[in-house]
Parts: sequence; structure tokens; C-alpha cells
Amino acid sequence: MVNVKPAARRNARHFAIQAIYSWQLTRGNVTDIEAQFLSADNYEEEEYHAEEPHLCQPETDVEYFHDLFMGVVLNHKEMDSKMRPYLSRPLQDLDEIEHVLLLLAMYELMKRKDVPFKVVINEAIELAKSFGAEDSHKFVNGVLDKAVSSLKKFR
Repeated sequence: MVNVKPAARRNARHFAIQAIYSWQLTRGNVTDIEAQFLSADNYEEEEYHAEEPHLCQPETDVEYFHDLFMGVVLNHKEMDSKMRPYLSRPLQDLDEIEHVLLLLAMYELMKRKDVPFKVVINEAIELAKSFGAEDSHKFVNGVLDKAVSSLKKFR
């Protein structure tokens, strides 16, 4: 079994959220978006971003980033249809970052059977606190709790 460092996966999710968000807004070329994130000189203001993880550094699981980014992009319609029954409002009314957070979490819940449900939910909540609006984490938690109840039957 491969030794998985939780912090490296957390960093991969951190970058995947940003890359998916970029793709969601622009529908740009996924190869170009991924290359931008893989670039060592990703930031113009290095001093300001000195404390942030860099995708190309050892503390980030780059393969996991690639899997999450490409997996969500290639399967976003399936993820949308799977999350739709658990939403309290129409999909088109979701905030963009909430949508991206849910896409990523649904992808991990459905396609990454090596990641426990609890880890996916906890990581999604933390990402929502970092990237989402004030109460986004509560909404994301509620949707994912409902989804997990249903998905446990199939895993």
C-alpha cells in the first residue's frame, strides 16, 4: 500500500478547487489550466504567497491533484446529476465555489473508494471555510451527509 500523506492530499485538493473553479468559469483548455498550476512560477507576488503551498513542491500530491482535476472535468455532468437530489435549491442557483466544492467531494465519494467518506466530508468542510461564503461549510456538510447516506449502500 502506498504511504499517503494527508497534508499532501489536502494541498492537492486546495489546488484542485482552484483549477476546477478556473475551468468552471472560463471553460478553458484543461491542459493549459493544469499547466498553469504546475508551473513553478505560479505567483507574481512571491513574498505575499511565500507561506502558501506550491503545487510542484513535495508537500503536494501532484498525481492526486491531476486525478481530481481531470476526474471532475470529465465527470462533472454525472456528479451534477448525483448531487441534484440532495440540494435544497436548484443547481443553477448554487454559488460557483459551492458548486465546485460539491463537484470535487462527489467525485471523491463516488470514484475514489480509497478515501473514507468521513475524510471527504471533513476536507470539503475545511475547503468551504477557506474558499466559500460565511455559511457555505454548513450547506456543503448538509448536502454531503445526505449523499453519503445513499452512497454507502453502493460502496
